[in-house]
Amino acid sequence: MASIAENLQLVRQRIARGCHDARRPAQSVTLLAVSKTFGATQVHEAFAAGQRDFGENYVQEALAKMTALAELRDALRWHLIGPLQSNKTRVVAEQFDWVHSVERLKTAQRLAEQRPAGLPPLQLCLQVNISGEASKSGLMPDEVAAVAQAVAALPTERVRLRGLMSIPEPADDIDAQRLPHRRLRELLHALNASGLTMDTLSMGMSADLDAAVAEGATIVRVGSAIFGARG
Repeated sequence: MASIAENLQLVRQRIARGCHDARRPAQSVTLLAVSKTFGATQVHEAFAAGQRDFGENYVQEALAKMTALAELRDALRWHLIGPLQSNKTRVVAEQFDWVHSVERLKTAQRLAEQRPAGLPPLQLCLQVNISGEASKSGLMPDEVAAVAQAVAALPTERVRLRGLMSIPEPADDIDAQRLPHRRLRELLHALNASGLTMDTLSMGMSADLDAAVAEGATIVRVGSAIFGARG
Protein backbone atom coordinates (compact mmCIF):
# COMPACT_ATOMS: atom_id res chain seq x y z
CA MET A 1 0.00 0.00 0.00
CA ALA A 2 1.43 3.37 -1.07
CA SER A 3 2.24 6.00 1.53
CA ILE A 4 0.58 9.41 1.67
CA ALA A 5 3.84 10.95 0.44
CA GLU A 6 3.90 8.59 -2.55
CA ASN A 7 0.25 9.31 -3.32
CA LEU A 8 0.86 13.05 -3.13
CA GLN A 9 3.70 12.72 -5.60
CA LEU A 10 1.46 10.83 -8.03
CA VAL A 11 -1.31 13.43 -7.76
CA ARG A 12 1.17 16.27 -8.29
CA GLN A 13 2.49 14.50 -11.38
CA ARG A 14 -1.07 14.11 -12.64
CA ILE A 15 -1.70 17.82 -12.16
CA ALA A 16 1.58 18.68 -13.89
CA ARG A 17 0.68 16.50 -16.89
CA GLY A 18 -2.75 18.07 -17.11
CA CYS A 19 -1.28 21.57 -16.97
CA HIS A 20 1.29 20.68 -19.62
CA ASP A 21 -1.42 19.36 -21.93
CA ALA A 22 -3.52 22.49 -21.35
CA ARG A 23 -0.45 24.73 -21.83
CA ARG A 24 -0.78 26.08 -18.34
CA PRO A 25 1.99 26.56 -15.74
CA ALA A 26 1.89 23.76 -13.16
CA GLN A 27 1.88 26.32 -10.34
CA SER A 28 -1.46 27.68 -11.60
CA VAL A 29 -3.24 24.80 -9.83
CA THR A 30 -3.31 24.47 -6.03
CA LEU A 31 -3.74 20.96 -4.64
CA LEU A 32 -6.22 20.93 -1.77
CA ALA A 33 -5.88 17.70 0.23
CA VAL A 34 -9.34 16.70 1.47
CA SER A 35 -8.62 15.28 4.89
CA LYS A 36 -12.19 14.72 6.12
CA THR A 37 -12.55 11.50 8.16
CA PHE A 38 -8.75 11.20 8.38
CA GLY A 39 -6.93 12.19 11.53
CA ALA A 40 -4.29 14.70 12.53
CA THR A 41 -1.62 12.03 12.08
CA GLN A 42 -2.41 11.71 8.37
CA VAL A 43 -2.54 15.49 7.97
CA HIS A 44 0.88 15.73 9.61
CA GLU A 45 2.21 13.03 7.29
CA ALA A 46 0.96 15.00 4.27
CA PHE A 47 2.47 18.17 5.72
CA ALA A 48 5.82 16.42 6.04
CA ALA A 49 5.56 15.59 2.33
CA GLY A 50 5.10 19.25 1.47
CA GLN A 51 1.31 19.65 1.50
CA ARG A 52 0.02 22.91 2.97
CA ASP A 53 -3.68 23.26 1.99
CA PHE A 54 -6.24 20.98 3.66
CA GLY A 55 -9.99 20.76 3.04
CA GLU A 56 -12.54 19.75 5.65
CA ASN A 57 -16.28 19.12 5.36
CA TYR A 58 -17.23 19.16 9.03
CA VAL A 59 -16.43 22.09 11.30
CA GLN A 60 -16.08 20.18 14.58
CA GLU A 61 -13.84 17.53 13.04
CA ALA A 62 -11.65 20.24 11.55
CA LEU A 63 -11.37 22.11 14.85
CA ALA A 64 -10.13 18.97 16.59
CA LYS A 65 -7.36 18.62 14.00
CA MET A 66 -6.45 22.29 14.25
CA THR A 67 -6.06 21.87 18.00
CA ALA A 68 -3.96 18.74 17.60
CA LEU A 69 -1.75 20.47 15.03
CA ALA A 70 -1.65 23.88 16.71
CA GLU A 71 2.13 24.12 16.34
CA LEU A 72 1.69 24.03 12.54
CA ARG A 73 -1.08 26.63 12.40
CA ASP A 74 0.99 29.30 10.67
CA ALA A 75 2.18 26.82 8.04
CA LEU A 76 -1.22 25.31 7.15
CA ARG A 77 -4.17 26.74 5.25
CA TRP A 78 -7.54 25.30 6.31
CA HIS A 79 -10.40 25.31 3.80
CA LEU A 80 -14.02 24.57 4.65
CA ILE A 81 -15.55 22.79 1.67
CA GLY A 82 -18.70 21.37 3.30
CA PRO A 83 -22.03 22.97 4.16
CA LEU A 84 -21.85 25.84 6.63
CA GLN A 85 -24.66 26.14 9.16
CA SER A 86 -25.47 29.62 10.45
CA ASN A 87 -24.63 28.65 14.04
CA LYS A 88 -21.07 27.75 12.96
CA THR A 89 -20.16 30.94 11.12
CA ARG A 90 -18.39 32.57 14.06
CA VAL A 91 -15.95 29.74 14.72
CA VAL A 92 -15.35 29.34 10.97
CA ALA A 93 -14.67 33.08 10.65
CA GLU A 94 -12.21 32.81 13.52
CA GLN A 95 -10.39 29.62 12.55
CA PHE A 96 -10.45 28.97 8.79
CA ASP A 97 -8.53 30.59 5.92
CA TRP A 98 -10.97 29.75 3.10
CA VAL A 99 -14.65 28.88 2.77
CA HIS A 100 -15.62 27.30 -0.57
CA SER A 101 -19.26 26.57 0.22
CA VAL A 102 -20.96 29.98 0.52
CA GLU A 103 -24.41 29.71 -1.02
CA ARG A 104 -26.26 32.59 0.64
CA LEU A 105 -25.47 36.28 1.01
CA LYS A 106 -26.43 36.11 4.69
CA THR A 107 -23.68 33.55 5.31
CA ALA A 108 -21.08 35.82 3.76
CA GLN A 109 -22.38 38.78 5.74
CA ARG A 110 -22.07 36.84 9.01
CA LEU A 111 -18.55 35.73 8.14
CA ALA A 112 -17.59 39.34 7.39
CA GLU A 113 -19.05 40.57 10.67
CA GLN A 114 -17.40 37.78 12.68
CA ARG A 115 -13.93 37.69 11.08
CA PRO A 116 -11.48 38.94 13.74
CA ALA A 117 -9.87 42.25 12.80
CA GLY A 118 -6.33 40.96 13.35
CA LEU A 119 -6.57 38.18 10.78
CA PRO A 120 -6.10 38.37 7.00
CA PRO A 121 -9.35 38.50 5.00
CA LEU A 122 -11.28 35.21 4.87
CA GLN A 123 -11.16 33.94 1.28
CA LEU A 124 -14.60 33.00 -0.09
CA CYS A 125 -15.97 31.01 -3.01
CA LEU A 126 -19.62 30.78 -3.99
CA GLN A 127 -20.84 27.21 -4.38
CA VAL A 128 -22.70 26.75 -7.67
CA ASN A 129 -25.06 23.86 -8.40
CA ILE A 130 -23.66 23.68 -11.91
CA SER A 131 -25.42 20.41 -12.82
CA GLY A 132 -28.80 21.53 -11.45
CA GLU A 133 -29.17 18.49 -9.20
CA ALA A 134 -32.04 18.61 -6.71
CA SER A 135 -29.91 16.83 -4.09
CA LYS A 136 -26.96 19.25 -4.32
CA SER A 137 -26.31 22.44 -2.41
CA GLY A 138 -25.35 25.66 -4.10
CA LEU A 139 -26.67 28.60 -6.05
CA MET A 140 -28.26 28.02 -9.42
CA PRO A 141 -26.15 29.62 -12.17
CA ASP A 142 -28.69 32.38 -12.80
CA GLU A 143 -28.60 33.34 -9.11
CA VAL A 144 -24.85 33.77 -8.89
CA ALA A 145 -24.41 37.27 -10.36
CA ALA A 146 -26.58 39.08 -7.82
CA VAL A 147 -25.05 37.26 -4.85
CA ALA A 148 -21.51 37.71 -6.18
CA GLN A 149 -21.98 41.47 -6.57
CA ALA A 150 -23.33 41.74 -3.01
CA VAL A 151 -20.56 39.59 -1.50
CA ALA A 152 -17.89 41.55 -3.39
CA ALA A 153 -19.25 44.72 -1.78
CA LEU A 154 -18.63 43.43 1.78
CA PRO A 155 -15.66 44.90 3.70
CA THR A 156 -12.56 43.59 1.93
CA GLU A 157 -10.46 43.74 5.08
CA ARG A 158 -12.71 40.98 6.50
CA VAL A 159 -13.71 38.81 3.52
CA ARG A 160 -12.62 38.56 -0.09
CA LEU A 161 -14.65 36.96 -2.86
CA ARG A 162 -12.18 34.80 -4.78
CA GLY A 163 -14.30 32.70 -7.11
CA LEU A 164 -16.66 29.80 -7.66
CA MET A 165 -16.83 26.19 -6.47
CA SER A 166 -18.82 23.26 -7.83
CA ILE A 167 -19.36 19.55 -7.28
CA PRO A 168 -20.73 18.35 -10.63
CA GLU A 169 -22.78 15.24 -11.23
CA PRO A 170 -20.36 12.30 -11.64
CA ALA A 171 -19.57 11.11 -15.16
CA ASP A 172 -17.28 8.39 -16.46
CA ASP A 173 -16.31 9.91 -19.80
CA ILE A 174 -13.77 12.75 -19.72
CA ASP A 175 -15.70 14.80 -22.28
CA ALA A 176 -18.82 14.53 -20.12
CA GLN A 177 -16.73 15.44 -17.07
CA ARG A 178 -15.39 18.54 -18.82
CA LEU A 179 -18.79 20.05 -19.65
CA PRO A 180 -19.85 21.25 -16.17
CA HIS A 181 -16.32 22.50 -15.45
CA ARG A 182 -16.45 24.47 -18.71
CA ARG A 183 -19.78 25.97 -17.69
CA LEU A 184 -18.34 27.08 -14.36
CA ARG A 185 -15.32 28.65 -16.07
CA GLU A 186 -17.56 30.48 -18.54
CA LEU A 187 -19.72 31.73 -15.67
CA LEU A 188 -16.64 33.08 -13.87
CA HIS A 189 -15.48 34.82 -17.04
CA ALA A 190 -18.92 36.38 -17.56
CA LEU A 191 -18.97 37.67 -13.99
CA ASN A 192 -15.51 39.16 -14.38
CA ALA A 193 -16.55 40.79 -17.65
CA SER A 194 -19.35 42.49 -15.68
CA GLY A 195 -16.82 44.13 -13.36
CA LEU A 196 -15.90 41.53 -10.73
CA THR A 197 -12.31 40.37 -10.23
CA MET A 198 -12.38 36.70 -9.28
CA ASP A 199 -9.44 34.39 -9.88
CA THR A 200 -10.47 31.03 -8.41
CA LEU A 201 -12.20 27.98 -9.85
CA SER A 202 -12.45 25.31 -7.12
CA MET A 203 -13.45 22.25 -9.14
CA GLY A 204 -12.33 18.69 -9.71
CA MET A 205 -11.79 15.80 -7.33
CA SER A 206 -9.92 12.49 -7.49
CA ALA A 207 -12.14 11.08 -10.26
CA ASP A 208 -12.38 14.14 -12.52
CA LEU A 209 -9.19 16.02 -11.71
CA ASP A 210 -7.85 15.78 -15.27
CA ALA A 211 -11.03 17.21 -16.80
CA ALA A 212 -11.07 20.05 -14.27
CA VAL A 213 -7.45 21.03 -14.95
CA ALA A 214 -8.14 20.97 -18.70
CA GLU A 215 -11.00 23.43 -18.14
CA GLY A 216 -9.09 25.87 -15.97
CA ALA A 217 -9.38 24.72 -12.35
CA THR A 218 -7.15 26.71 -10.02
CA ILE A 219 -7.90 24.56 -6.94
CA VAL A 220 -8.52 20.82 -7.13
CA ARG A 221 -9.94 19.02 -4.08
CA VAL A 222 -8.40 15.55 -3.80
CA GLY A 223 -9.05 13.13 -0.96
CA SER A 224 -9.05 9.41 -1.72
CA ALA A 225 -6.17 9.59 -4.23
CA ILE A 226 -4.01 10.97 -1.40
CA PHE A 227 -5.29 9.41 1.81
CA GLY A 228 -6.89 6.23 0.45
CA ALA A 229 -10.45 4.97 0.56
CA ARG A 230 -12.65 6.18 3.40
CA GLY A 231 -14.08 3.62 5.76
